[in-house]
Amino acid sequence: MISVVAHGADGTQAEAGIVGPEGMTGITLLNGVDASPHTALVQVPCRALRIEADVLRGVLAESRPLHDYLLRYAQAFAVQLAQAGLCNAHFTIEQRLARWLLMCHDRADREDLPLTHEMLSLMLGVRRAGVTTGLRVLELTGGLKTRRGGVDIRDRTALLEIAGASYGVPELEYTRILGIP
Repeated sequence: MISVVAHGADGTQAEAGIVGPEGMTGITLLNGVDASPHTALVQVPCRALRIEADVLRGVLAESRPLHDYLLRYAQAFAVQLAQAGLCNAHFTIEQRLARWLLMCHDRADREDLPLTHEMLSLMLGVRRAGVTTGLRVLELTGGLKTRRGGVDIRDRTALLEIAGASYGVPELEYTRILGIP
């Protein structure tokens, strides 16, 4: 699972979106742009494929179906980014944390997520103390169990209930546009 991290001119940073086996980083290449102001950060160790930008451009020029698929992925990712903006403006830290953990769980395909409070605070753009309090609330519901250097998902249904309307819109788009459950 890879996080796409946005950076402010003053050095602030927060996660903009999450990429898993359904997609790719470097979406800018689909639009003919060579660079992005964002960085990609591996959150949960995974196996990934890497392709040089020039090689990808050549493959995309030769394979219209691949190009079309990646453009559809870019559209679904844009929905994820818009949803993140909505969540940051209107949902509690606990809801945002539950949403983020569900999204990570969707992509990591494992219950034991190697995530620190510090990393979660960066991903949500909140203070570390807010993450600690939010995790405590989620743990009391039985949704997860925290441990040093990680979070174990225990009850996905409990996390879904807490996340509420903050989770689901991008996930439906991934299914609708790409056919990914």
